[in-house]
Amino acid sequence: MRTVGTIIDGHCHLASSRCIPPGFFRGVAANMIAKMRGSGVPADIEQLTRMLVMQHDDHDGDKLIAKMDEAGIARTVLLAPDFSFVFESEFSYEDLARQHAAARLRHPGRFHVFLGVDPRWGQPGYDYFEKAVDEHGFEGLKLYPPCGYSPSDPALFPLYEICAARGLPVLLHTGPTTPSLSFAHADPYLIDHAALQFGRVNFILAHGGVNFVEPAKLMCKYRPNVFLDFSGFPAAMGQSSWQDSLGPLFAQGINHKIIFGSDWPVFSMKEDLRSMISGLLDPTGPMAGLPDATVAQIMGGNILSLLPTSAR
Repeated sequence: MRTVGTIIDGHCHLASSRCIPPGFFRGVAANMIAKMRGSGVPADIEQLTRMLVMQHDDHDGDKLIAKMDEAGIARTVLLAPDFSFVFESEFSYEDLARQHAAARLRHPGRFHVFLGVDPRWGQPGYDYFEKAVDEHGFEGLKLYPPCGYSPSDPALFPLYEICAARGLPVLLHTGPTTPSLSFAHADPYLIDHAALQFGRVNFILAHGGVNFVEPAKLMCKYRPNVFLDFSGFPAAMGQSSWQDSLGPLFAQGINHKIIFGSDWPVFSMKEDLRSMISGLLDPTGPMAGLPDATVAQIMGGNILSLLPTSAR
């Protein structure tokens, strides 16, 4: 396996049921049930939902750190989307911020945090996001448009103003998610108006190298402040393997815009972090023909360049 310098996972989550509400897990379970029943396997959605919740017990990031060390990942961007506006949950976006701040203090130098606030909370949400950045040093904004808003909705503009003033990137979910949510606002093209209006803000299309790939690539090629990550690649569709699906992505001339992300723990039952890194950097893998400097960009340099100067 080749050596590429510092590896930074640009798209990861705490495997914590405090961060993900039960309604989200129930949707994931519904998809799993449909697949199991299609194979003639009986399953109970309530039991499966409880199992998923119980597996998400890494509230302080200890297990994630162990996985990072095994895989040779130096740092990780933790994404903290705000689901509290659309799902019943005992945890607020303030709780979400405090939990991620505690995990970062527990593991100094290992975690960056992009905090989410649903724009429909209005001014209290804007104020809290800015307060969290000041108090905890969070380095970006995480948006989840499938919760029911366009990433170019003017209600987000006050948050983008904060990010522009502080040099913070914005990472937004694109593509499918739990069937508990609508996919209507998950198209990468929906960021176009905001990207044009806020030229000083860098926008990252989460999963853009895996879902809605053509529009994501076009946005990256023609909007200087739009990037994509290829998180979710273990589930890439339409190819014999995820390795085969990534090769064409790295041949598009936009490698300076592409960010490695694991989306851990979403595919933890399919791929381990160590096997993900090994598969990417294998001598016969999807990066085999790329120069070492380009691989280093994709595996860490690109996301590092988007973090505020104080975090690099």
